Amino acid sequence: MTDRPITLVVADDQATVREALAVMLDLAEDVNVVATATNGAEAVKAAQEHRPDVVLMDLNMPVLDGVGATAKIRETQPDTTVLVLTTFDDDESILAALQAGASGYLTKEADRTTILHAVRTAAQGQTVLAPEVQRRLLALAAKPARPAEPDLALTAREREILGLIGDGLRNPEIAAALVISEATVKTHINNLFAKAGFHSRADAVRYALNYQNGQRQR
Repeated sequence: MTDRPITLVVADDQATVREALAVMLDLAEDVNVVATATNGAEAVKAAQEHRPDVVLMDLNMPVLDGVGATAKIRETQPDTTVLVLTTFDDDESILAALQAGASGYLTKEADRTTILHAVRTAAQGQTVLAPEVQRRLLALAAKPARPAEPDLALTAREREILGLIGDGLRNPEIAAALVISEATVKTHINNLFAKAGFHSRADAVRYALNYQNGQRQR
């Protein structure tokens, strides 16, 4: 650690939460909040502009969600650590965030002392997990191993859409990116879910991240 403050970006779509976190954390002598963001796309942009040590990331945000933003930040800026702070503590959200590259996961029940400690720990490159998150991960690890996910027989367009879902884009953003109608996007997604047996968008995000990681390792 150096004597300089930890630089921090706070990303949360709720103005009261975002502003309260920014003020609370900036009061610490060793933390400097350099920017705030109202959605995942703004978080990615702020991270690119300020190169912070840590991004404190909410998950459920418009335009680009926290999982997609985390993946983009970690891919382009490996020196920036992402610490998730969210209301969600379900298995799908935890796994999606960690697989996207988050180094820490807290719920919004955490108090100021806990959040500050987590920011400092994350800035040192260490992992920090809320106790309830640790319990969930241990429970998942204790489950019998599942067979490897199959390489689905998807069309090229379905794979494109799956990748965009993994990046955190919603249906209107996917339609704009591919220059197709939102109704066509929904049709492709319905076909994709039927082939894969997905029950939620979180299932699609998890599979997309696993698929992308597998492609990069080939």
